[in-house]
Amino acid sequence: MMPAMQDSAVHLSDRHFRTIAELIEGKVGIKLPQGKRLMLEGRLHKRVRALNFSGLNEYVDNLFGAEHFDTELTHLIDVVTTNKTDFFREPQHFTFMRDVAIPALLKLHGRRNANLKIWSSASSTGMEAYTTAMVLDDMTRNGSRFQYRILGTDISTAVLRLAKTAIYTRDVLAPVPEHFVKRYFLSSRDKSRDEMRVVPELRRMTHFMRMNLMDASYPVDRDVDIIFCRNVLIYFERETQRKVIEQLCSHLRPGGYLLVGHSESMIHSAVPGLKQVQPTIFKV
Repeated sequence: MMPAMQDSAVHLSDRHFRTIAELIEGKVGIKLPQGKRLMLEGRLHKRVRALNFSGLNEYVDNLFGAEHFDTELTHLIDVVTTNKTDFFREPQHFTFMRDVAIPALLKLHGRRNANLKIWSSASSTGMEAYTTAMVLDDMTRNGSRFQYRILGTDISTAVLRLAKTAIYTRDVLAPVPEHFVKRYFLSSRDKSRDEMRVVPELRRMTHFMRMNLMDASYPVDRDVDIIFCRNVLIYFERETQRKVIEQLCSHLRPGGYLLVGHSESMIHSAVPGLKQVQPTIFKV
C-alpha cells in the first residue's frame, strides 16, 4: 500500500496529467506531450508543498474546485512556461533593427523626432526589451532623432516581476558589450551581491504588463513599429500560430516589422500579405 501512496504523491496519474495538459493547451496554447511529464511533475512539487497537499494528484483534484481558481491557474502557468532568454539573443535582429528597420521606418513615414513603438510580445524577464532599449538609446546618442517606448508582455507573472525590477546577476550580462554594461547598468551598493540594475533612463522607457497571446484581442496600440515574437510560436499548434501571427500583425503600422526566432522562420506562409525580408524577419 505504501509504495502506491508514495507513487501518487510524486507522480501524476495518466488522467491527472491529461487534465493539466488539456487545461494548459486550452488557456495558453502550449502543448505538453508525454515527454514533458517528468518536467511538469518536478516543477509542481514546490507548489504542492506550499499548499499542503499530500501529492500531485490531490493538487489536480482540487485545482478546478478551488475558490481562487484564477489565482491558482496563474501559478500553474508560471510553473509550466519555459522562459529561456538572454541579452542580445540572436544579435542579428538588433543589428537589422539599428541599420535597416529604424531608418526605413523613419524615412517611410517622414517622421523627424518620431515616437517609435516597439513591442516584445513574449518578454520573459525583460532581457529582450532592455536590449532593444540599449540599442535605441545608443542610436539617439549617435545622431538619430526619434523618441521611443517599449512594451514587454508575457503570460507569466513570475518573470514579469523580474523584468520590472530590472536586476540581473553579472553572469547573464556576458553577451552585453562592455561599454553598454558601463553605460546602462548600475552595480549594487551591497558589494556582496553580484547584481546589476538597468539604469532609470531605460526603465522609464520600458513598460511591462501581463498578456496572453491566446486572448481574442490584445490591449495594445495598432500602430506598433516593430514586434518581437521570438521562440514562443514553436510551442503552439499550426492553427494557433496562424491566429497569433494574424493578431500580432494587426497591431503593426504599414511597413512595420515582425521578428521571430530561428526555428519559426516558415511561419509567414500562414498569413497572407506578410512579406519575408530575411529568414526570421517579416514586414507588413
